[in-house]
Amino acid sequence: MHDIRAIRENPQVYVAGWSSRGVDEADGLVADILRLDAELRHAQTTGQDALAKRNAASKLIGAAMGKKDMAEADRLKAEVEALKGDIAAAAEIEARVGKELRDLLAAQKNLAAEDVPDGEDEAGNVEVSTWGEPRRTGPAKDHADLGEALGMLDFEAAAKMSGARFAVLKGLLARLERAVGQFMLDLQTDQHGYLEVNPPLLVRHNAMYGTGQLPKFEEDLFKIVGEEGALWQAPAGATREMVAADRYLIPTAEVSLTNLVRDAILSEDDLATPMRMTALTPCFRAEAGSAGRDTRGLIRQHQFSKVEMVSIARPEDSEAEHERMTACAEAVLKALELPFRRMLLCKGDMGFSAQKTFDLEVWLPSQGTYREISSCSNCGDFQARRMDARFKRAGEKKTEFVHTLNGSGLAVGRTLVAIMENYQQEDGRIAVPTVLQPYMGGLTHVGA
Repeated sequence: MHDIRAIRENPQVYVAGWSSRGVDEADGLVADILRLDAELRHAQTTGQDALAKRNAASKLIGAAMGKKDMAEADRLKAEVEALKGDIAAAAEIEARVGKELRDLLAAQKNLAAEDVPDGEDEAGNVEVSTWGEPRRTGPAKDHADLGEALGMLDFEAAAKMSGARFAVLKGLLARLERAVGQFMLDLQTDQHGYLEVNPPLLVRHNAMYGTGQLPKFEEDLFKIVGEEGALWQAPAGATREMVAADRYLIPTAEVSLTNLVRDAILSEDDLATPMRMTALTPCFRAEAGSAGRDTRGLIRQHQFSKVEMVSIARPEDSEAEHERMTACAEAVLKALELPFRRMLLCKGDMGFSAQKTFDLEVWLPSQGTYREISSCSNCGDFQARRMDARFKRAGEKKTEFVHTLNGSGLAVGRTLVAIMENYQQEDGRIAVPTVLQPYMGGLTHVGA
């Protein structure tokens, strides 16, 4: 969410900022925002003035009646009634215009940080660094072919029960995926100091709104529509709202973890060190805008597991925390000895809530290129404003919005893909990375 006062005071900053992020006619957008803001403030002032006049007139009615000046009392009563109508009219305008302004602001992207490069799409992203040597010799089969040949990856069975973009993993491949997730979670908690959290997978509308998935990206979400008696058995005395409220399956644990500070006022001591949380959860995405992309295999699934990292920080600490978080994600790839590169995303390729994003891309031999496996973003105070997440400095009366950060540490399915392809053997087996072997009971290979 954006600060209307900042837009009011520096409109050209927002015209330039939104234009650079691909918003058409940003000058017209800002003009609409300022017009609604002016209408809202005028309605508020009009209502407040009418209320003050009504209160004053109401007091004078008693005085007039005490003097037995019934004509004056009747005049004042008529004035009070007219003012009541003015107050109601102003309140109606305030509610209508206020909602229109909030909805318009809620639909706008975050502004990019100053050091984010210009660009319209992924072609404008900048390579920051690389690690490891890409595998360019030896077998380079696609992970889907490898898994099916081993009899451990079944897309057909998944499609029969769930449709496209689902998969069934079996045997040692299923165990390897579990090992990947557990290793990542252990690394982030034991070595990097993240607090492990087991959060809800179903959340309400306001949680999705808080992190920016709603209202703009509802078509990419799986929504569970509550109907009395259909999804939940109502306890005695339960209201319709308790039973039937719509909920959404989380597209990432970022939603659940970040909303843990919703409506909170933290102390400065709480954030002396950034609050760091992590979770390994299933994630669910409708992928409505990705028709035809990666339709085969595990790269773009409706259901997948991911280790998510979330940090809550003071404004002055968020840039350094962004670097640290990205390094924590990189540590997973280094431990697994998977070649990767870090990319700084351009303004046109960043996510809705981000002000700066680093993507990590892992090497896939079958495609002869790097593919995204982690995205680490600093959202500044954008999400905090939507969630009303604040903190108070020692000795200060006013509060400030926290900064929120999120990153994949990593996407489990895509990491499994990278392991399968980079560790494939001539005989069709898959070598198990050294750090995962303890999680696999000492096994060194998957396959006969």
